[in-house]
Amino acid sequence: MVLNDTLSNAMSVILNAERTTKSDCSVYPSSKLIQNVLSILTDNHFVGEVRQEDDGKGGVGLLKVNLLGKINKCGTIRPRYSVTLDDYEKFEKRYLPARDFGILVVSTSKGLMTHKEAKQKGLGGRLLIYCY
Repeated sequence: MVLNDTLSNAMSVILNAERTTKSDCSVYPSSKLIQNVLSILTDNHFVGEVRQEDDGKGGVGLLKVNLLGKINKCGTIRPRYSVTLDDYEKFEKRYLPARDFGILVVSTSKGLMTHKEAKQKGLGGRLLIYCY
């Protein structure tokens, strides 16, 4: 199995499990980026607990994600657009269905955060995912 974009694969696994009303799903392979994105989704109450489990193969582990049934749509943003403080509204209109509904996850110089936090801190960055 060849995976070109592990973050995109993780988001599609979560979305497919949500659509089939499963209570949890397994994300494989895991990375620090995926773990950080899932912790942001947990903080914003889109997913429940995220546990790391050993897959028995050594190396890259398996993430068990507890689903809450609160995700309508999520996905990665490709290409990973560079965004400045003035551009957030344009991308909110493009990827989110309504004002103050959903989040964009941004990779900034201060780490991963939602677009709302980045706006408050006055930071730009690269768009990674959207979720609502």
